[in-house]
Amino acid sequence: MSAALLAATGTVAGCALTDPGPGSILDKIEKRGSLVIGVKEDQPGLGEKKNGRYQGFDVDVATYVAGQLGVPPERITFRTTPSSRREQALRDGEVDLVFATYSITQRRKNVVTFGGPYYVAHQDTLVRADEKGIDNVRDLGGRRMCAVEGSNSWRRVVEERKVEAERVNAANYGECLRKLTSRELDAISTDDLILAGMAGTGAPVKMVNAPFTDEKYGVGLRKGDLAGCEAVNRALTEMYRTRTAGRLLDKWFAKARLKPNYNVPQFEGCS
Repeated sequence: MSAALLAATGTVAGCALTDPGPGSILDKIEKRGSLVIGVKEDQPGLGEKKNGRYQGFDVDVATYVAGQLGVPPERITFRTTPSSRREQALRDGEVDLVFATYSITQRRKNVVTFGGPYYVAHQDTLVRADEKGIDNVRDLGGRRMCAVEGSNSWRRVVEERKVEAERVNAANYGECLRKLTSRELDAISTDDLILAGMAGTGAPVKMVNAPFTDEKYGVGLRKGDLAGCEAVNRALTEMYRTRTAGRLLDKWFAKARLKPNYNVPQFEGCS
């Protein structure tokens, strides 16, 4: 076992704190020396595929964590994993980890083991730059709002807050942004990091800056991989301790005038 992997597993007197089973990412790293990581390809600033390469905050965090686990960048394969496919991709072994604006919820914790969160975002709203009638989530009543397949964001508006917005379905947030700028819908309501990434593209849009939820971005692992989860959490702690997290947040979101939180989030605990 490599020195990096020994450190990541937190070994004591040669014994791991939680023994990695055959389905653990730690076991896979030991046998293959590589990882397949699910990310988005349509979220500027977070997970975007440009000229055949993935880039963004999620991609950089995934690369850092993999490095702490002993996997160098050249041994990482990134794979597009949309919201509607995250659980199945982990369950079927198509990916080993998911870094894809994956909000931790109780329903998801029933089928996925989560590391982190590595950041706590807040749901907000994005509108066209010339919009004057939407100042908060309540103003979405009677307006056309994007609803991405597999995302919980629209439910938090329509079902949790009983705002009678008109849903406009989309396959991903890239399609949402295109429909917003072409006036096929009036607003996108989702995590502020996603919206900040869109605002940073130069599109004629603006953030409302009226957040109304906490969105805990977790690292998705196959259900039951507690050893892998613990190793991921140690890597994330180191990312904040060395201020790498703050540098990555500034790198990707400074242009959107977002004021990110640079403090290490409180972890959920591996289960």
